[in-house]
Amino acid sequence: MQDRKTLRREMRARRRALTPQQQRTAGRCLARKLARQLWFVKARHVALYLPNDGEIDTRPLITLCRTLGKTLYLPVLHPIRHNRLWFTPYTRATRMQLNRYRILEPVLQGKPVRPAMALDLVLLPLVAFSADGGRMGMGGGYYDRTFAFRLNGNGMRGPKLVGLAHELQRVNQLPIERWDVPLDAIATDSRVYAINC
Repeated sequence: MQDRKTLRREMRARRRALTPQQQRTAGRCLARKLARQLWFVKARHVALYLPNDGEIDTRPLITLCRTLGKTLYLPVLHPIRHNRLWFTPYTRATRMQLNRYRILEPVLQGKPVRPAMALDLVLLPLVAFSADGGRMGMGGGYYDRTFAFRLNGNGMRGPKLVGLAHELQRVNQLPIERWDVPLDAIATDSRVYAINC
């Protein structure tokens, strides 16, 4: 198996190589797949991300969520706690700024923040994944640290966590580390992999 650094570089290059038309098509296919999932339909408070670096396009999903009356949230780098995320409401009027990674995020000034525990569904980006729930992100550990309460054995479940990726990011096997917060499902432009649903 490739080392994680090499695999991460290869998968990022693979998804960045997709044309804008392929990205749009993948995003529409993803939205259609999720629209058929009961857990998606029932979720009222949904956190997702704006696509960056070739990540699967969430804009059709954002449109779908707004049509269905869901409240949307975007992750914001926590200003004090290292490698943690806050989630702030995202509307058409939300003012945005680039964070230290050059990723757009909402301007916080006076905005309410929703605790990670109080979300219904979190749709997070993946760099690579395996069908059995192995996953690889960008390597910062933000989602793992933010949702670590799910590993503490104290019964706090929190939101359903679903990784999003292009099907071409699937690999046969990825090691699952003890600090990896398990996903409930992985959704791609081709299918939904139920893991803990």
